[in-house]
Amino acid sequence: MIDHVLGRPSAKSRRLQVLAVLTFWSAYLYRGNRHGPPFVRFLSRLSSKKLTGWQIVVFTMMYLYAARNFSTLVGLASPEPMANMYDATYFRATWVLTALDAGFWTAMKIRRKWLRDIASMVFTVFYMVSAERADEKVRKVRGMLTVDHLRVSWNKGTSPYLRALQNLMRPRFTRWPPRAIRIPRPNTSDYKEPVSGWLYYDGPISDLEHINKMILDIPGGGFVAMDPRCNDDKLLAWAGKTGLPILSLDYHKAPEYPYPYALNECFDVYTTIIKSKGRCIGMSGREIPKIVVTGDSAGGNLATAMTLMVIETATNKRRPGLAQEELPTPCGLLLFYPALDMNIGNWMSDEQMSLIKDRRMRVTNKNYLKRKSMQYNDLVGTPHQSDDEDEYPFPQVSTTKPDNDSKDQPLQSPHPEYSHASPQTWSKPQPATPASQREGESLSHHPEPMRTRLAMASMISYFNDRVITPEMMRAMIILYIGPHNRPDFSQEYLLSPILAPDALLQRFPKTYFLTGERDPLVDDTVIFAGRLRRIKHACYSRRDSQGMEGLENAADFDDKDVAELVLIPGISHGFMQFPTVYPPAWKLIDRCAQWAEDLLNTADSRERREQRRSRFQRQANTESSGDEDRPLEINMTRVRGRTMSDNKPRADETTDRSGDDHEGGQTNGILKKKKRTNGRIRGGRGSRSLVKLDSSDDLLSRRMQGLAGALTGLQDED
Repeated sequence: MIDHVLGRPSAKSRRLQVLAVLTFWSAYLYRGNRHGPPFVRFLSRLSSKKLTGWQIVVFTMMYLYAARNFSTLVGLASPEPMANMYDATYFRATWVLTALDAGFWTAMKIRRKWLRDIASMVFTVFYMVSAERADEKVRKVRGMLTVDHLRVSWNKGTSPYLRALQNLMRPRFTRWPPRAIRIPRPNTSDYKEPVSGWLYYDGPISDLEHINKMILDIPGGGFVAMDPRCNDDKLLAWAGKTGLPILSLDYHKAPEYPYPYALNECFDVYTTIIKSKGRCIGMSGREIPKIVVTGDSAGGNLATAMTLMVIETATNKRRPGLAQEELPTPCGLLLFYPALDMNIGNWMSDEQMSLIKDRRMRVTNKNYLKRKSMQYNDLVGTPHQSDDEDEYPFPQVSTTKPDNDSKDQPLQSPHPEYSHASPQTWSKPQPATPASQREGESLSHHPEPMRTRLAMASMISYFNDRVITPEMMRAMIILYIGPHNRPDFSQEYLLSPILAPDALLQRFPKTYFLTGERDPLVDDTVIFAGRLRRIKHACYSRRDSQGMEGLENAADFDDKDVAELVLIPGISHGFMQFPTVYPPAWKLIDRCAQWAEDLLNTADSRERREQRRSRFQRQANTESSGDEDRPLEINMTRVRGRTMSDNKPRADETTDRSGDDHEGGQTNGILKKKKRTNGRIRGGRGSRSLVKLDSSDDLLSRRMQGLAGALTGLQDED
């Protein structure tokens, strides 16, 4: 109360208040009457005749507990914002994580590490019992976040007691522990310090000589925390199930190493692997290894930006200072709840909504879209609209049409309309009508005609998320950019990959996206996946219309060959990092391992087809050259050549060619058949989407339930 009277709330004033209260009652117990004030003595004599001392203590505690929860008993308590936010399993996981954060933040100022580790676990147990106290503690800390708070929270997995518990509960996937490794920088880098990492491989290093595939993992952690060992559950499971080496980078963290230091580290490691042909991690070096790049959260940002840098090396017009050396793109990407937009905005632009409303993705984005459309209805309590209410035409964002050779297109053409950066409408404004031409008309201002329904960005819609909040995003962005950088948030596509130019996204490899539908970063994932599909489809259609080598028919284009998006209902951010408390994450980890194998197998099939095609082309060129020279050789031996059955060798040759063509045609036919069946060059899967949202309500119609339900009283139960 003292801090409220003084008008300056602080922890110091509360501590003084507690000390004053304890001092007063301690002095009274020592100097005052041992039976209390006169009125209390009278009550004590009456109660002592019927109650024992134990009963008095218990009744007193019961009274205090009932008084503290009086509003709950009489039905006047405030509504619970988390009631319909998550599913039950994920909410239990966030309960444990919140208690851990509160416990570790409470003990973070203890200087002795051994005592701090013990106190952190003791406080965690207390906060698990007192969940409301944990929520209050976490809320206050997040209001005044520092880099130390972020690191204590996200690096808690390195605590010896938590690590021991995690190792005890984790299945044994590999016989070999992770190995620390240092990757040298390429000679084209401005930096010389090697990059640290951890190599996860279930076998001796000598076995890597027989492997030409690998996974390059870039862990998340808000750019400020979390080394690869915080992701042991995921990485060990991948290493055991795929049998592939997994290199997870321990890049330098902000704020000591701000943007773009970590991005350059990732790019340098990829360059070194390509140039050394894998020798830097123990491979044979006979061929360039096939690489699948993975990243979660902030690591997804770095993985996407690094891939854009790799694609730039294959273009003629590069950013200033980029080395003139072409690098092969990765075989594919796996992005888990990536942070692709460093702009924290409130509203969805028309361009963003048009990507989400793409008819080709209506099945995947149906619930997500409807939840956005219902935000206004939930606030005012109006009846729910019909499913076809939003079937009005929305503006089609024109995809930049590059020249015949995309290498000649400038890359410095980012698209700010797909970001949350202001302004939110990037279309050209209509010129105002002069006042002289408006005589007789109303001078009142009228809003623009509605093209897309007003929708709020996911970062603001889920501002009360228990894993990642706007305050945390603000702190991470400030720390990552640093005090000496002033990037243009509407142009810097390596900072916000959602702004990437079309010319780069045309070359972007296939990407799998995995995120929760209640994730504050879900908009980044859906919009970026929509851009990939739209740009690739436009590119394929243009190549088909121009008769360029590529698809035989643009109708054969399959969105799943470009990007596959999986939205998990009822969960939020970071679920891949704590499968110990969220068991469904183990199945998702297994699915991601299968995705990585599919990308590598597809790359193998593509390479074999290209080799077969080039071999056929060389044979055709050789035979054509022989036919041109043959008259010079056979001029004087024509008769003898005919007497020796001149037609027979040619028949054999024709047979050989027809056999090759038949085999190639049969292979292509099989591949086309499989492709039309499931959109991938492999069989055994149906054409249905990988995931169907199990929730009966729409994703978008549930987004504002936690905000609007308390006001309208019309919130729906999940």
